[in-house]
Amino acid sequence: MNQPLFQPSRRSDVAPFIAMDVLAEAARLEAQGRKIIHMEVGQPSAPAPKAALDMARKALDHGRLGYTEALGIRPLREALAAHYRTTYGVDVPVERIMATTGSSAGFNLAFLAAFDPGDRIVLTAPGYPAYRNILKALGLVAVEIEVGEETRWSLTPAHLEEAQKEGPVKGVLVASPANPTGTMMTADALEDLIRYCDEAGIWFISDEIYHGLCYDGEEKTALETSQNVIIVNSFSKYYCMTGWRIGWLVLPEQLVRPTERIAQSLYISPPELSQIAAGAALNSVQELEAVKAGYAANRALLLDGLPKIGLDKLLPVDGAFYIYADISRFSSDSLDFARRMLLEAGVAATPGVDFDPVHGHEFLRFSFAGAHDDMKLALEKLRGFLKAV
Repeated sequence: MNQPLFQPSRRSDVAPFIAMDVLAEAARLEAQGRKIIHMEVGQPSAPAPKAALDMARKALDHGRLGYTEALGIRPLREALAAHYRTTYGVDVPVERIMATTGSSAGFNLAFLAAFDPGDRIVLTAPGYPAYRNILKALGLVAVEIEVGEETRWSLTPAHLEEAQKEGPVKGVLVASPANPTGTMMTADALEDLIRYCDEAGIWFISDEIYHGLCYDGEEKTALETSQNVIIVNSFSKYYCMTGWRIGWLVLPEQLVRPTERIAQSLYISPPELSQIAAGAALNSVQELEAVKAGYAANRALLLDGLPKIGLDKLLPVDGAFYIYADISRFSSDSLDFARRMLLEAGVAATPGVDFDPVHGHEFLRFSFAGAHDDMKLALEKLRGFLKAV
């Protein structure tokens, strides 16, 4: 049979985001009347803060929403600059802050502005799968480095030195707290890695999307160490605004105009309504800390309950709202295990192969961003399921 004349690009041949596939299958089962406990996606169960909703309604009543400047509306960027002063004690010029259509657009823009096709960017494994997929689609090379207990699941300068023996490294991407593990780098480890990158001329990209959701340890923005770093953040997690698709970048001065030029053509501007609401969300700390207290209660429940039902090998859960659990005593196929767990127990979780193609077959990621009663029910259902495995 002849090959079709019209075929997808090679750059489109990226792996599926399995967490989203699990979500789709869970929705199919719910449509059939099944009760499904959602622990597969990192989505807060709480709505956007009241102040954000009120501001959005006011903007809708005004009747006109349109394009904004590509960098985002100035009031939001000024509010973000104030956030860095009050939260971290760091002064960031508003000119270096850019609103984006979620952190996903932020990563696209950062990668396009900082790197050329074929450049090698170091990531951790386990790590967020969209990193490697976006890099591949953009013609960049993801260099995934396995991290483990000996470095507290963090990258080190020694890792980078080893990676550079195989070719130049142009960038390093780190998330702290991390997805899927929830593990944070220590302040010293983070500073050492950033300083190494500065001296080696390696772009350091800091994914700080889970900042605000810290239970153990100390949150540090990479901006406290260097002004050469690229910060990616979002209103999706701490601020409970996933569907609003609004995030931000803090860029080194030399990347601001290049990133703006790319954004003008790729996105025009972030949604004005979301930008307006996000500015109000920044002033909703009291409400959001109450939501975080709910996550902390879920975390405590699961850290106590999961070991009692056989899932006793867990990575440090310093922040975010995930538990990365070793399931090797039950299965060496996390994809099949997650499917069975969904069908038989009604609990949706993400197979570790989404985050680590090499060792992820022995892990599952559980999100504890849901309701507390759902977490209790999940433990009950998982207890029965694991006994039958």
